[in-house]
Amino acid sequence: MKKYFLILFLSCSFTMFSQEKKVDFWDHVQFGGGLSMSFGSQTTIGVSPSAIYNFDNGFALGTGLTYVYSKFDDTKTNVYGASIISLYQIPNINIQLSGEYEHSFAKQTSNLGTISTNFPALYLGVAYNNGRFAVGIRYDVLYDDRSVYSSAVSPIVRFYF
Repeated sequence: MKKYFLILFLSCSFTMFSQEKKVDFWDHVQFGGGLSMSFGSQTTIGVSPSAIYNFDNGFALGTGLTYVYSKFDDTKTNVYGASIISLYQIPNINIQLSGEYEHSFAKQTSNLGTISTNFPALYLGVAYNNGRFAVGIRYDVLYDDRSVYSSAVSPIVRFYF
């Protein structure tokens, strides 16, 4: 009889223990990124896919890739890069702060020849965040003349799903 009570007790204990909610890693992961296009005297097309992990305290951390194609007159530029992204959602308001370290490699081809360069960027930004969509502005604190970008300031347009 004691064996039956012991088996019953253990099976109830295991059943209750297995009912606890387990946190799945993939429930906190979001995929998305940004897309940029500009047409006119200069054509620029950029795509930046990324993935982030959302922590329970408003922070998110992730990684991303960047590709930008640009053509101005006879000059073509291809930029490839990788980044580490950190986001913080301010509680109770739709403001998102961001920090992103990106290292890019550029190859510029013109009738004068080909130039290859690489450059780091550390973007600090602020954006209006409405769930899966954020729009704002960021500033590259490491910006210098090695960059192929025309300004240290750039827009933020992010989508995550």
